[in-house]
Amino acid sequence: MTTEQSLTAAVVGDEPPPTRRSRQSHARAWDGLGFGFLAKLALMALVNALGVAAGWSAYVNGAWVLLGVMVGLLVVADWVYFSRRPVPLKYLFPGLAFLAAFQLFTIGYTGYVALTNYGTGHNVTQAQAVDALLSQNEKKVPDSPTYPLTIVEQDGELGFAIVQDGAAAVGTADQPLAAAPDATVADGVVTAVPGWQVVPKNQVLSDPALADEVLALRVPISDTAEDGSIRTGDATIGSVYRSVLVYDEAADTLTDAETGVVYRATDDGQFVAEDGTALPVGWRVFVGFENFTKAFTDDTYAGPLLKIALWTFVFAFASVVVSFFFGLVLALVYNDPRVRGRRVLRTLFILPYAFPAFLSALLWRGMLNANPDYGIVNQLFFFGARIEWLDDPTLAKVSVILVNLWLSYPYWFLVCTGALQSLPGDVQEAARIDGAGRWRTFQSITMPLLLVSTAPLLIASFAFNFNNFTLIYMLTGGGPRFTDTSATLGHTDILISMVYQISGVAGGRADYGLASALSIIIFVIIGVISALMFRRTRQLEEVN
Repeated sequence: MTTEQSLTAAVVGDEPPPTRRSRQSHARAWDGLGFGFLAKLALMALVNALGVAAGWSAYVNGAWVLLGVMVGLLVVADWVYFSRRPVPLKYLFPGLAFLAAFQLFTIGYTGYVALTNYGTGHNVTQAQAVDALLSQNEKKVPDSPTYPLTIVEQDGELGFAIVQDGAAAVGTADQPLAAAPDATVADGVVTAVPGWQVVPKNQVLSDPALADEVLALRVPISDTAEDGSIRTGDATIGSVYRSVLVYDEAADTLTDAETGVVYRATDDGQFVAEDGTALPVGWRVFVGFENFTKAFTDDTYAGPLLKIALWTFVFAFASVVVSFFFGLVLALVYNDPRVRGRRVLRTLFILPYAFPAFLSALLWRGMLNANPDYGIVNQLFFFGARIEWLDDPTLAKVSVILVNLWLSYPYWFLVCTGALQSLPGDVQEAARIDGAGRWRTFQSITMPLLLVSTAPLLIASFAFNFNNFTLIYMLTGGGPRFTDTSATLGHTDILISMVYQISGVAGGRADYGLASALSIIIFVIIGVISALMFRRTRQLEEVN
């Protein structure tokens, strides 16, 4: 545009058209505010909303570590996705966040539990333990006022409604009595409460299960456990019950008001009297490495632990060697082009791999039954003899390895078949020309080249069988049981099934601290063995 045209445009009032660079800059600006940016903004708003909700929940529950983690993740996420520089992190951050949440946090929390006495009788804080002990030792207060009781229900939860000092109040086992100003009261009895359903007394009396639930119901008078609770003995009248134990927070003691016995808090997380009597509810405390030493020094676990650890190594090693050898032999046989119908036979051989492992283990458990009428193995192959396959310690271990062979050999058959078909034929042909026989060729060429691709899988298989809980649990349940210990452990238990028993998931007393300590030991064992074996497999790279 010439100077005259510019002056003319200025006089007329028209602006000169923007330059090409200016138009491109405006276009990039509008692209930055396009659909992609708005979608990212909406997604990050959702992420931040969920993060704030989780952080607030952690703050309310006093989970300060979790709160710090949530705030840190949100800050990093906002920085990564609203900054233009860390482009690789935009793709890596979700995976890293999930790794931290589902792997690192799990390992860290397991380590924390291993350093505590967390378990049955020690699964709450001290304040919660005190409240539980006070409520468990409540008795009816002599000459206490009584209240005509109305039984109410809300969302399947029962509660009591009473008239106290002329005002209606309602509460449940989890919610102390609270004023209900909108309740309807007639003749000193609550007849209706908005949001609650009144349960007729004749329904309670005619339903034994409901009556037992009402008689066992305890509604706290307030948030303070010392104030007692409202209970009933006939589903019609409520009375005040207070604990016979008195808690002295300054001295950290519980005193039985009836007997005068004083229970003092100990470092073990229990209230214990001078004669050694302990109250049943304890709390979590830090015990250091006591759980790690307990596994090797406690008479209940020390003996079984050594036997189970030795059997775990034998089971894992034997399972890998036997399954790999059997699968390799079948792969060598059916890799020979002279075998007819190889495709059909290969399909048949991998059928055990297609069935769920837990279902196959259950089927084998039935077939190995010692009763000739049920155990098809004894009936068909041993002329109905009563062989205790799963009840004899030695035969049970042999059965576990053989059943695992049935489940594992198809995998190695497939792996070895693929590895054999990928071996370079010119190397084997050169060996034959040099006069090497079949065994020499297999020993010096085929097997080393095969191990290059299968060695990492062998290590992974060892780690898998080291923790093969499904087979042990479904086939033998860890039995037959040891007779020289009170622990519910058996001859075919491996370390992971021992952890399962100690954790109390199957019933009985739970010791999460000891179970977590054993889990850490298993993790270290597998990690060390895997690292050493991977280091040795580097030597196979020279074969290539």
